[in-house]
Amino acid sequence: MKKNIEPVYYGEYLQLDKLLSAQAPHSTKYGETAHDETLFIIVHQVYELWFKQILHELSTVLSVFAEEQVKDQQLTTVVHRLKRVISIQELLNDQIAVMETMTPQDFLAFRDYLVPASGFQSIQFKMLEIGLGLKHQFRIDFDKQSFYMRLNEADRNFLQDLENKPSLFELVDKWLARMPLLEFGDFKFWSVYEAATNKMLDNDAQIISDNPTLTEKDKELELKELSATRQLFAALLDEKEYLKWQEQGQFRLSQKALLSALFIHQYREEPLFNLPYQFITCLTEIDEKLTIWRYRHAMMVQRMLGSKIGTGGSSGHDYLKRTTESNRIFKDFFSMATFLLPKTALPDLPEAVRRQLGFYLTL
Repeated sequence: MKKNIEPVYYGEYLQLDKLLSAQAPHSTKYGETAHDETLFIIVHQVYELWFKQILHELSTVLSVFAEEQVKDQQLTTVVHRLKRVISIQELLNDQIAVMETMTPQDFLAFRDYLVPASGFQSIQFKMLEIGLGLKHQFRIDFDKQSFYMRLNEADRNFLQDLENKPSLFELVDKWLARMPLLEFGDFKFWSVYEAATNKMLDNDAQIISDNPTLTEKDKELELKELSATRQLFAALLDEKEYLKWQEQGQFRLSQKALLSALFIHQYREEPLFNLPYQFITCLTEIDEKLTIWRYRHAMMVQRMLGSKIGTGGSSGHDYLKRTTESNRIFKDFFSMATFLLPKTALPDLPEAVRRQLGFYLTL
């Protein structure tokens, strides 16, 4: 690396003159400056800076998965950068506590001056949602109607173009679906898996039937729930049934992708699956942290506004509460736990298969 020729100074490098002069309370235009408006501005500016860093990390991940082949070396970098995103998300969630030091009356001192400004207008957050995989068709009805409202034409066109590009969810689906390890010659894992799951579910049914602490009504209810689980297992391995469940919104990943993810999860100790397992876990954690952020944001808004509408025209807390669960992206990775078998019930892999999944030295 070459040495720098000109001296670099802290304030100039960070452009602190711009950064520290970018807080202009709007309340000042109408009289006395509301003290807590500065906090409100800084917190949201910091959010936008961290959104920029998350998008910077996400762009490299998207470029890797846009290729036809993802190499192990690339996956190592991807996992590292997604773990950085998770650390940033933890900061974003903790930052809400700083905002909550502002009381509802402190907020009301300047809130009405901000109409119609709203978090709806954060282009970077919309870019993050779309880039991860939360596109128009997966949003709640209010979002479908209002997502592009209150944006200028340039921003609206930019985001609509982004909708037409592959999201991380779509790229990951294709990557998992083309995994060539679901059948190994004469060994068909899913036939063995199906037998193992039927044995496990039959055993669960027997435990319920033999449980002396349950009433007949309780047994009937638990057996009914077990029957629903059995239908899910059956749909997982039946292409037509899976497609029906997918159309109903039960699954979003393609069948091949979910089966591959499940296979990786079941045998995550195998060397070849270590990085893919970490990658899937990172995506799960990112979705979880984003859900926690939405939930904490909704609670904060209720604390600040009660049942008042948001400055952007939404129903405030009620809207945010609905998006908390509805706007999840990698929900299938959470639901995958339904299909996991105990280690003791897992089918043993043939030695030839283990050799393909492990590291073997030939002397």
